Amino acid sequence: MRVTKHEHAALVVESGGSTLVIDPGGYTEPLTDLHDVVSVVITHEHADHWTPEHLDRILGAAGPVPIFGPAGVAAAASGYDITVVAPGDRVVVAPFTLEFFGGRHAVIHESIPVIDNVGVLVDDVFYYPGDSYAVPEGKSIALLAAPAGAPWLKIGEAMDFVLAVAPRRVFGTHDMTISDLGRRSARDRLAWAVEQHGGEFFELDPGDAIEL
Repeated sequence: MRVTKHEHAALVVESGGSTLVIDPGGYTEPLTDLHDVVSVVITHEHADHWTPEHLDRILGAAGPVPIFGPAGVAAAASGYDITVVAPGDRVVVAPFTLEFFGGRHAVIHESIPVIDNVGVLVDDVFYYPGDSYAVPEGKSIALLAAPAGAPWLKIGEAMDFVLAVAPRRVFGTHDMTISDLGRRSARDRLAWAVEQHGGEFFELDPGDAIEL
């Protein structure tokens, strides 16, 4: 498995010649070099995690591949055929097996409604929580994409999330809302957290990839 980080929260997972796209949103450059896309996962409805332009581009090249997301995504992206998933669901889109966790977006402020959000576990080894600290209970995670910066994020809580998941490897994502100095600081904190369990932190910039 090969996981490539793109701008902000967008991730591309490749395995067995097939591609899974996760959260192609508004802070992400066009994903143009994709091959054999078999599915798209959208963790929640916010525009920094999906846009019609990204979906149209992906579907135009790949054809009518399944798009998975929670009920809030189905409502927001009503012009698309969204397969609704919820925490506990497990689906197979060969060669990928996807399992979903969490259910709710992290709280931004008491004045802002809390929306649906699902974390996704790919092939029981790679986990991305979307905009949440949902822990995939009972799972041994080989690679975690941990959020580094957001209006809802406190770095201490992100560190606690990494400590709770205890993955073998971590890289930072959801980071276009912070400066270069802020990104450096967040990476250092997440690195400390993963190292407490003997894990390793990887500094991935857009276009960088890690092999599993």
